[in-house]
Amino acid sequence: MGRTRTRAATGITLDAGALIALDRGDKRMIALLDRALAQGRVFRAPSGVVGQAWRNGRGQAILARFLRSEEVEIVPLDEHLARSCGELCGATNTSDIIDASVVILARERRDPIVTGDPNHIRRLDPTATIIPV
Repeated sequence: MGRTRTRAATGITLDAGALIALDRGDKRMIALLDRALAQGRVFRAPSGVVGQAWRNGRGQAILARFLRSEEVEIVPLDEHLARSCGELCGATNTSDIIDASVVILARERRDPIVTGDPNHIRRLDPTATIIPV
């Protein structure tokens, strides 16, 4: 799996829909990642997002290779992030802490969010910069 790192580089936060799109070979998602890499960006995904997208390691070679790359930071759901997610869910009357972790991480790092479900992200943060896939 990818390594957990702390990076100050400009990044992009990915939700499960983004990882699933990559895993399926979605041409738009691959082009987006290629452009971001050319710009020197890093990719971030909360660990729960990896769990949502990961189903069968043998059948997910593209996703496995991506998650192992140096440009990917998998951020653990520690106590601080968990509490922040709970507070965001409480404030927005939602219950998906994994989506909340995407929003919190993107806010902290000032990243845009690549998502397969812009409506869920907008409900948590109407001001988030969203790149739909």
